[in-house]
Amino acid sequence: MTIARLLSPESWKRWLWSLIRLVLITGLSYVILYPILRKISTAIKDKTDLYSPIVVWIPEHFTMDNFRQAISIMDYWETLVNTFALAGTTTLLTAASSAVAGYAFARLKFRGSNLLFAGVVLTILVPPTTILIPIYMNLKDFSLMGLIPLLTGKTVNLLNTYWPFILTSVTANSLKAGLFIFIFRQFFRGIPREIEEAAYIDGAGVGATFARIMLPNAVPAIVTVLLFSFVWQWNDSFFTTTYLTSSKVMSTQLASLPYNLSIFLEGGVATNKDPFYQSMVQDTGILLAILPLIIIYLFVQRYFVESIERTGLVG
Repeated sequence: MTIARLLSPESWKRWLWSLIRLVLITGLSYVILYPILRKISTAIKDKTDLYSPIVVWIPEHFTMDNFRQAISIMDYWETLVNTFALAGTTTLLTAASSAVAGYAFARLKFRGSNLLFAGVVLTILVPPTTILIPIYMNLKDFSLMGLIPLLTGKTVNLLNTYWPFILTSVTANSLKAGLFIFIFRQFFRGIPREIEEAAYIDGAGVGATFARIMLPNAVPAIVTVLLFSFVWQWNDSFFTTTYLTSSKVMSTQLASLPYNLSIFLEGGVATNKDPFYQSMVQDTGILLAILPLIIIYLFVQRYFVESIERTGLVG
């Protein structure tokens, strides 16, 4: 009976599908992990291993000099604190403003709400490069709709400060904020209206209902938005290098790492540098930049997967 069951067509189909899934998962894991494993292998190599034909993955001369040089050149610990402060602040502000906007679009019907939400969806579709110049000029000569020149007689330059990130986060216009508003709107629409109606009957207003009823039930959406926002802000190089040119954050330090390495090695004459060695130190700097995210993910992966499933972003 057992042998016949094993030889049945249904059993062969299950085994074949399991094999296909194993091959697909193995291939995807290789594609995802290969760059990280390659950078780890490169970071622990000595300079002489670059030219050894027998060294591919495992270095012949193990060293931590690449990490020490990358940490020194990038001012890593100060940069790490600044990046955590920037990403953490924008993440909290973006999550708060996106939650309020998502609740308004989901529950508060007003004239033009559908048109405004279409604008939110449009911010997801439009590439940020198309509106970069107007945003840059507005931040360079920030006037707050003419109020600042009226009081002080001149505009304010907000570039090279954290104010562009704070203002865009507070107004739900930061990096990927349109997607976060959409996530909150879809989640709030899935909560039964009877819960809100019961709160209204008990005398709660819109603000109290949102803070005491809706937000505690939106923990999966909040966790999803917090993690996405933090990771995207941490890895952002487009807006960060545009708004900040002198502040020490990961994106700006990685962008200037080859030039700083040239100065560190031979007084700034970049043409005399070994490009392979420069690439080795730069890969080490990239590994140091993503290392905090990997550590964070190891601790929050269970909550992240559960939140993604409950917000309905899969499938």
